[in-house]
Amino acid sequence: MQNFSFATTNDHPAPFRQIAIPLSDGTQLTARLWLPQTPAAAKVPVVLEWIPYRQSDGTALADSMMHGYFAESGIAACRVDIRGSGNSGGLLHDEYLKQEQDDALEVIAWLAAQDWCNGNVGMIGISWGGFAGLQIAARRPPALKAIITACSTDDRYRDDVHFMGGALLIDGMQWGAGLFTQLGRPPDPAHVGDTWRDMWKARLDGIRPPLARWMAHMERDAFWRHGSVCENYADIDCAVYAVGGWVDGYTDPILRLMEHLPGPRKALIGPWTHMYPTWGQPGPRIGFLQECMRWWRHWLMDEDTGMMEEPMLRLWVGRDPHPDTCAPEIDGDWIGVDTWPATAPSTTFFADDQRLSPTPGRAGDEIVLNSPLTVGAAGGEWCPLDGGGNGPEFAADAALDDGPSLCFATPPLTEPLHLVGIATLTLRLSFDGPRALLAIRLNEVKPDGTVARITFGLHRLKRPEGVAPGEMFEIALPIKSVAHEFAPGSRLRLALSTSYWPMVWPEADNNAIRFAPGSLRLDLPGMPTEADHDLPDFASAIHAMPVPSTVIAAGEVSRDVHWNQATGAVALSTENSPSTYEIDGLRITSSGAQDYFIQRRDGGAAEAGFQFCETYQRGDWCVSIATDTRVVRRGTTLVLTSRFTAKEGDDEVFARDWTDEFEY
Repeated sequence: MQNFSFATTNDHPAPFRQIAIPLSDGTQLTARLWLPQTPAAAKVPVVLEWIPYRQSDGTALADSMMHGYFAESGIAACRVDIRGSGNSGGLLHDEYLKQEQDDALEVIAWLAAQDWCNGNVGMIGISWGGFAGLQIAARRPPALKAIITACSTDDRYRDDVHFMGGALLIDGMQWGAGLFTQLGRPPDPAHVGDTWRDMWKARLDGIRPPLARWMAHMERDAFWRHGSVCENYADIDCAVYAVGGWVDGYTDPILRLMEHLPGPRKALIGPWTHMYPTWGQPGPRIGFLQECMRWWRHWLMDEDTGMMEEPMLRLWVGRDPHPDTCAPEIDGDWIGVDTWPATAPSTTFFADDQRLSPTPGRAGDEIVLNSPLTVGAAGGEWCPLDGGGNGPEFAADAALDDGPSLCFATPPLTEPLHLVGIATLTLRLSFDGPRALLAIRLNEVKPDGTVARITFGLHRLKRPEGVAPGEMFEIALPIKSVAHEFAPGSRLRLALSTSYWPMVWPEADNNAIRFAPGSLRLDLPGMPTEADHDLPDFASAIHAMPVPSTVIAAGEVSRDVHWNQATGAVALSTENSPSTYEIDGLRITSSGAQDYFIQRRDGGAAEAGFQFCETYQRGDWCVSIATDTRVVRRGTTLVLTSRFTAKEGDDEVFARDWTDEFEY
């Protein structure tokens, strides 16, 4: 495996200035601007990051490490808090609103017009910032020449934290509860002065639970089409560098972008979860910031860095996985691919009894799949570490979930088996209920008995028009993309279940699926024919020195599963004990907890709860906020309750409750 070490470029942070950017409606956005002390040219380009996560404190360390590096490399960088976040004016109501894009167009034009700027702007962002880059690129601001979008999607319904295969993801509920908390964070008096209280009051008065808006749209409609650049890829004409990791939730969109974008594009997918490759886990960290600078110099400074002569996609092909909830490991190598979809041999397996066979097996009797709803307790989170930290969020040994699932496996492999891309499961099935949930996992069973989940798919099935309850129909179901080498001596296992709790919300009842085993077919795209296996190594991970901060209490993360053997109920709880750090004289304490409950055979008993607390203190000034979000099922209805409270010192200054109901 590659070296995980990385270094800083200097012994002190790159200098920056705190600035305010005016908008045409009178709103001011706060930002940090890094100008190079040794500019790469008389006038330099600027790289913009556009997110709501408090540049003066919340992301100040990461910002200084990345944007400081760009400045040390001779270009400018600007980190802006969007409207209604951090110390910026206005109100923020939800993610990816048109107002957010409109504001960004003004900011890009403002930056391009500065006397130190050469008129060229790039955008970089991960998650929210990656979404923003794609969406704003689709608006075609003239100065925006290139973007780097990490861990984002082209389709807000198909491949985002809210839904997967039409199934309601509980990561999306957790994110909704977290954003609910963020909407009420206070401005910092040290930056905005005496206006902080009026700004904070306006934010509190304007709060609504974002999760309520999301759950009001259970199907892909205009709400989700907004901000989904897949509606017209041709809207994007600037250069796009799409980055992600196989362990992250956002890899299929990268392949679609490479297939459909009409303009210049490149992709990098490594063995990482929801983070920049500079700090990537669980696989090797790389010199990603150096790659960024090659990209910026090419597109923003008209230098030939050779980057566009290299393969369009650079993909990590994993092997020898070691599952662990906190620190999984995986070995592997890089390949380069010039086009996508790639030309590749494929491997097809069929069900033969409980084996995967290269030839069709006998038809056999109809199989009824009706898993206990507790399947999935070892599956980890849909997008591990998407909120940062080092909690036990990765998948555990999959044997814990495979036992009560329906499994088909190959004999021990005699030679390596490659899966590069999106596998497809085809079968004929039926169900009696209005909808049915099917979880698909592809696992590697190692010779020592360890079972590692390699990839998975979740699908909330709906009968095609004209198909009656109980009537068989054929369906082809995609499985999340991955690049992996199953080793000789290991077995490939296909595991199927009608539950994967608590990653996805279960059906209320009547969730059994019947299928004809003779119809089951698994197609695996293999190693691309033209894959380049002799790529130069990436440089070692490096970044600029972070701004000073002090960790006062690190906090601890726990994730416990309690199984009631008398009732079969499973309760899973996570707790983030209080952590405190101080930066620029501001002390921030945060804590949180989540709880999930399911009965073995009663989907109507499902519950999920999320609690977050934050305190901001500077001298005698102290503000705290707390939220409590809960989702329960009552019959065919999901009930969302949300509570937000805020205190100034010991005095409660705001408290409000909401109750919303949705059909699911």
